Amino acid sequence: MERKLSILMVSAEAHPFAKVGGLADVIGALPRALENLGHEVKVAIPYYGSIKEKGIEVAEVKEAGLFDVALGERTYPARVFRTQLPGSKVEVLLIESEDYLDRNGIYADAETGQPYDDNAERFTFFARAVLRMLKITGWLPDIIHCHDHQTGFIPAWIALPSGIQGFPANLRTVFTIHNLAYQGEYPMEVGYLAGFSEDVMKPMGGIEFHGKVNLMKAGINYTDTITTVSPTYAREIQTAEYGYGLEGILKHRADDLVGILNGADYSVWNPETDKLIPCNYTARKPKGKTKCRKHLMERGGLTLGKDVPLVGIVSRLVSQKGFDILCEDFDRIMELDIGVVVLGLGDEAYHELLTALARKYEGRVAVMLDFNEEMAHQIEAGSDMFLMPSKYEPCGLNQMYSMKYGTIPVVRATGGLADSVTDYDESGDSTGFAFKEYTAEALYSALERARKVFSDRDAWKELVFRAMSLDLSWGTSARAYEDVYRKTLEKRKSVKAG
Repeated sequence: MERKLSILMVSAEAHPFAKVGGLADVIGALPRALENLGHEVKVAIPYYGSIKEKGIEVAEVKEAGLFDVALGERTYPARVFRTQLPGSKVEVLLIESEDYLDRNGIYADAETGQPYDDNAERFTFFARAVLRMLKITGWLPDIIHCHDHQTGFIPAWIALPSGIQGFPANLRTVFTIHNLAYQGEYPMEVGYLAGFSEDVMKPMGGIEFHGKVNLMKAGINYTDTITTVSPTYAREIQTAEYGYGLEGILKHRADDLVGILNGADYSVWNPETDKLIPCNYTARKPKGKTKCRKHLMERGGLTLGKDVPLVGIVSRLVSQKGFDILCEDFDRIMELDIGVVVLGLGDEAYHELLTALARKYEGRVAVMLDFNEEMAHQIEAGSDMFLMPSKYEPCGLNQMYSMKYGTIPVVRATGGLADSVTDYDESGDSTGFAFKEYTAEALYSALERARKVFSDRDAWKELVFRAMSLDLSWGTSARAYEDVYRKTLEKRKSVKAG
């Protein structure tokens, strides 16, 4: 029997403590799935002011005490508190700093929506504090699993001679790319604050990118194993279209790059047990979904007949999510005789455009410029279809939630959408509708096909049952990560080339 592993997850977000996007959902679910496999897992996140406002019960990590964290020539105090992921024994370590982390937002001010202008220093401080905490407390995991660019300096500090010294040679890191588009590019001064030497900051150096330091590049270059959140996305980011300038490095490290599809957390997203929807239901007893649809239409002010499908969208309102091609052909799409409900926030241009469309199609289109967890659940439960026409989508989770709720996804076949949704045919394997070309015409054709099948009630019921019966829970993904960890521990430690 193989020994259990000790793993530290380091992230800027974790559900239910602090959430902006899918990263938080992963960190809220993957550690619990790994714990179920018998491993010891801890999570380190910043102790934001917004977490303190939730009134979560915490205890100070006495063995860490009050300690200093160096940034450049200055030091700043930090403390660590502990709590647990709900429904598990997974310990969550909360890094406190009045200087950098005790704020009302994660990346941006919650009141103004403007990004904090010292985010580079904030997350450099957080990452460095995590390593200081490990040294002081003496708990050293087998694997430090770093997530996205906010943690990208950690693998570099551990691997480089100019980094933070004193960690054992057998300490391994895994670095997960959740979205390569957000790389953390900052002025070179950030590299000096972080304590790196000139050789890795010179042109073409290990953390340098077009005259700046790049935290994502640092993580990719110096970690032992790179993972990303779907097999298709792992291939896509090695191309110029999706690589955002880092495709060459990722190609160079292709043998160390693994794509693992995220799972769906059915303890949170399950129509049988969901407390945020008006009526529970299952694949075999689906009548409650009709009540959920009626409730959603009432909340959205929609007046659709029972034979008119309701298409749900829960998303950031930005071009990357496909709103450019959706809005381009929206009038033609409405000729398919459908209803649309949209929940999200994003670019002001889309706020104005979608609001105008809701006025134009009153009773058929509802737009809610907000992000509300309860409403997101009710859209999943009350819609007939769920639209995700993303230009790129590293993994995506809503398509998985949608299938569990019997809400058939209509998606562009990219990243994790391609890996999780099987395009409709009559062979009996399909779980949704997918299109490949990123065009308004291709999107329209996919919705047209979905609308046609919706009119065939028997075919639609079969499709809904098949989608709801699909198991995309975290168990399979956790076993894949377990395999990655064990293979990573077998690697010889080496400093990667810049």
